[in-house]
Amino acid sequence: MLDDARLAGLCVRLLGERPAAVLFRAGHLSEVAGVQLADGTAAVIKIRPAASRIAGCTAVQAHLARAGFPCPAPLAGPTAAGDDLMVTAEALIPGGSQLPAAHGAAPYAGLLAWCIRSAPEPAAVPSLAPAPPWTAWDHPGARLWPDTDDHGRDLNEVPGPAWVDDAAQRVRQRMNRYAAPRRIGHGDWESQNIRWSGAQPLAVHDWDSVVAQPEAAIVGLAAAVWPAGGPASGGASHAATVAQSADFIVSYQAAAGCRWSEADVQAAWAAGLWVRLFNAKKDAAFGDFPELGQLAGEIDERLSLASL
Repeated sequence: MLDDARLAGLCVRLLGERPAAVLFRAGHLSEVAGVQLADGTAAVIKIRPAASRIAGCTAVQAHLARAGFPCPAPLAGPTAAGDDLMVTAEALIPGGSQLPAAHGAAPYAGLLAWCIRSAPEPAAVPSLAPAPPWTAWDHPGARLWPDTDDHGRDLNEVPGPAWVDDAAQRVRQRMNRYAAPRRIGHGDWESQNIRWSGAQPLAVHDWDSVVAQPEAAIVGLAAAVWPAGGPASGGASHAATVAQSADFIVSYQAAAGCRWSEADVQAAWAAGLWVRLFNAKKDAAFGDFPELGQLAGEIDERLSLASL
């Protein structure tokens, strides 16, 4: 989507200048390119399928950047880019590295507490609906899974495993009964989306994954996946162990200066189980089984911790 000619045109349209150099290109659910303009400005151009929620995500990102939270400041957009695409530009924050999971959950949990504390109220930004499918236990469809996953497939058409579908149904029912005020947070709190300078957070990325959910649910999502390393770590540590999830939930409450009720703690475990089940279901669709295999060994304990 971002060949040299199109990238140059988008830079002129968004930032008023052609790129003097292309610093990098990458892509997964979106395609991004780092550029340096003639005036020395370093920016990231991001293009992805159009979605109304991106306006809300960008507003949250801008609010957090103004508040001093470590994230790239939006520079332009979101703007339609034709072919049902949407493009934004944000400041490039270079450097930093992933913080190994061996450091424990506390740095990640404390950073998430900072994020949620600094975020605007949901009513103050454009709608963040629909939630990304890996967080969407409350999707409006009548079937178990959202109509499309993050790759555009219908997981409802994937047969089994029966234990995954059964657990997901229980999680969905439980979370849809959980009544708590919605807060804004990051819905893909994985190590691969966060860069550190030593022990200090440098930049949190992937702000298309902003969600508005109860605080315990946002924390539970993060607790289930925070060690995920991505390609930079050789793909190691794709999900949290039960002990690592427990460490995150306890560390978050300490960082936020709160003590949750038993119902809130159970909701956190249930929300985290949704994203793990979603990833396991995708494993079944792809015919690749690392997430499915890990969760199979944890499912009984996670269901018990969620009181399911």
